[in-house]
Amino acid sequence: MDAPKRLFDCLAYQLAHGPLDDMLCAKENGGWKSYGTAEVAALVDQLSAGLLSRGLSAGNGTPEGRDKIAIISANRPEWMIADLAIQQTGAVSVPIYPTIHANELQFILKDAAVKMVLVGDQALYRKVTALRDDLPALAHVCTFAPVAGAPHWRELLAEVTPGVARQLDGLRGSVRETDLATILYTSGTTGTPKGVMLSHRNILSNVFSSAYLFGEIGVRGRRALSFLPLNHAFERTATYCYFYCGVSVYYAESVATIRDNMVEVKPTVCTTVPRLLEKIYEGIMAKGAALTGAKRRIFYWAVHLAERFEINKPLPPGYRLQLALADRLVFSKWREALGGNLRAIITGAAACQVKLLRIFTAAGIVVMEGYGLTETSPVISGNRYGAQNRMFGTVGPLLKDVEVKFGEDGEILCKGPNVMMGYYRRPDLTAEVMSGEWLHTGDIGKLVDGKFLKITDRKKELFKTSGGKYVAPQPIENTMVESRWIEQIMVVGDSQKYVGALIVPAFQVLKEWYNKQNKAYPGDQAAIATQQVRTFIAEAINGYNKHFNPVEQVKKFELLPREWTIEGGELTPTLKLKRRVILEKYRDLVAGMYASG
Repeated sequence: MDAPKRLFDCLAYQLAHGPLDDMLCAKENGGWKSYGTAEVAALVDQLSAGLLSRGLSAGNGTPEGRDKIAIISANRPEWMIADLAIQQTGAVSVPIYPTIHANELQFILKDAAVKMVLVGDQALYRKVTALRDDLPALAHVCTFAPVAGAPHWRELLAEVTPGVARQLDGLRGSVRETDLATILYTSGTTGTPKGVMLSHRNILSNVFSSAYLFGEIGVRGRRALSFLPLNHAFERTATYCYFYCGVSVYYAESVATIRDNMVEVKPTVCTTVPRLLEKIYEGIMAKGAALTGAKRRIFYWAVHLAERFEINKPLPPGYRLQLALADRLVFSKWREALGGNLRAIITGAAACQVKLLRIFTAAGIVVMEGYGLTETSPVISGNRYGAQNRMFGTVGPLLKDVEVKFGEDGEILCKGPNVMMGYYRRPDLTAEVMSGEWLHTGDIGKLVDGKFLKITDRKKELFKTSGGKYVAPQPIENTMVESRWIEQIMVVGDSQKYVGALIVPAFQVLKEWYNKQNKAYPGDQAAIATQQVRTFIAEAINGYNKHFNPVEQVKKFELLPREWTIEGGELTPTLKLKRRVILEKYRDLVAGMYASG
């Protein structure tokens, strides 16, 4: 079979070039259940037949005319089965975050005139049905997990008779690569959700280009562990890349079980966002902190050694010998704790700490940091597995067929087959970000060595002090959060005479410190009021301030008693800071910081 032209062709491609016994896998009743490629193909056809029998189809073939089917669920095999089935009928899938607020959910379902919603569980079923009276287009709500009184997704499956098979063949043949495949609503950090329209060609161009990256890792016939939400463009495109490259996909039970699932699955690769990578690292460091005597000293010696690791630079023979010893004594155990086969972690959606890149790479786990937007399907650039095409602190070389240029203010503009069709029903918003074929990313960047793309800040996040100096908060935040005492930080100072910061301390680290001092931990709220904790934070900030110009240095800070979360409204689903929300929530605290001079 030739290379796929539509996303659902990836299934037929795998069937023709190496079907898997475990194409899609998930935990059910305590054990791993596998769906082979042939079984997935059969279920996809049966679900497509069921959707057609309920009148869901390509309609008149226009973006507005195609029927919309939403998927709201945690990752599971049924998610991708539904996505494939929807596509080959010519209908459009509308993936939505399970954690979405009810108001945003109602807006999306109404804006897209969604006719069917497939939900993961009872809580999501109730969330959707509570809005049903205000959604005149919504005709069906079905569940993946059994829910009393709710239609189950398997009830949608229909027999694929010879006549139905011919009908499906005809529908598949009528879907063009330039047709709309999916609408991904992005809330970003502010404003009403925008529906990013991506065609089969948009996403597949990214799949083919990314396949080179996966090929270097050596993933064919191996396993991937999936835990980023499938409605995120990054994980969705990665999944189609897995299909195309012949990689088995195992879905983690939850974010909390990632490390346990890694031991069970023994993946070769996974995709993540920096915050989850930080959590893995924090877990490793917590185990190291629990060691005693010589084992503890060896652990920290190995970590400090890894912090000095470089790529594409000669390493002294003595350092290489020490690293080999550290690998045998310490890093090999890290790899075993992550399943023993993990060769690469691909990270995106936000900047990754260079410190983590060094440490994991030194430990024999390559971290490939990339960059992109939902609007670019999503990858624009990515560090490769081979060291010659990887540079710490950058987001790597451009993907094949992707072009960038820079505006006068340094904004990155992107052109290529991966750039979206536009925003659904919002030509005005599309016009704001498109200049001909060039997409304005909203990110500021530059090319290093004429090859590696480096992101320096978000265009809209730059602020100006009262002295007229521009400050880019992200580089400051990305550096400060390397401190073991700082969990989260947001730099402030727009129109103020100096830079300040709101900081969430690393409470787990504080608890460990109190324990080692044989002191009772007073609780998060009380801890941030102590002089000792403020001293820890102040010393960390003063140390990192040396890396910045005086106007960029954090002069004052306030400590917060609880972590920012998606549920609390301070973070986007990809764990980016919602700066306006945080500023509004803590405006009195920020005002007080500057009122004191």
